[in-house]
Amino acid sequence: MFDVTFLESHWTCIFGRGCQGVLTAPAPERGEGCCSYGAHLTGEDERRRIEQLATELTDDQWQNRRKGRPGTTRVTRSGDIVTRLVGDACIFLNRPDFARGAGCAFHVKAMDEGRSYVGLKPEVCWQLPLHRDEEVLESGHVVTRIEEWGRRGWGPGGDDFHWWCTEAPEAFTGRQTVAVAMDEELRAMVGDEVADLLQDYLTERSSRGSRTRLAHPVVRRRS
Repeated sequence: MFDVTFLESHWTCIFGRGCQGVLTAPAPERGEGCCSYGAHLTGEDERRRIEQLATELTDDQWQNRRKGRPGTTRVTRSGDIVTRLVGDACIFLNRPDFARGAGCAFHVKAMDEGRSYVGLKPEVCWQLPLHRDEEVLESGHVVTRIEEWGRRGWGPGGDDFHWWCTEAPEAFTGRQTVAVAMDEELRAMVGDEVADLLQDYLTERSSRGSRTRLAHPVVRRRS
């Protein structure tokens, strides 16, 4: 199941271009985006992958490289595996005063090596603001949902966030739809076969005209 309303919207990441972050009040000057609380990893396999990739980052790519010992991840009391925090934000976040500018160290590595950041960053990071959720029905069937990452995606604490990412009109100014701009991420999340079916459906849907399409709620409020 896909959140077509969001996929057809013109959302675009505005990190460094007006993003207010995810704290309880706007904080664009901190340059943290959605990195204030670190990344929740999917399990031990991803933890090992991130720890290994951290050893490949250079001082030029990662502001906190010398603080990455003895490790860059930790386990919370509730058993979640997360990236460590340095200065109240993810250890992999370069700050505005860094020579390469604010942003994810893994993103810098991807740019330096001419490769995609998909599969390089923690999974939750390269997927955002898409969210994959799975529900096992009583019949045993699994329903997979690809939807906009809203406040509920953060769990019980979501209501406390200043969730600028998909709630601000300024973020819905992209030149392409989410489905086009994030085609690589969608394929990594659902596979090429399903992604092809999705793109064919969206193309056919678009050809029907605007009468069948519903604008994103943020855009409707702006109008």
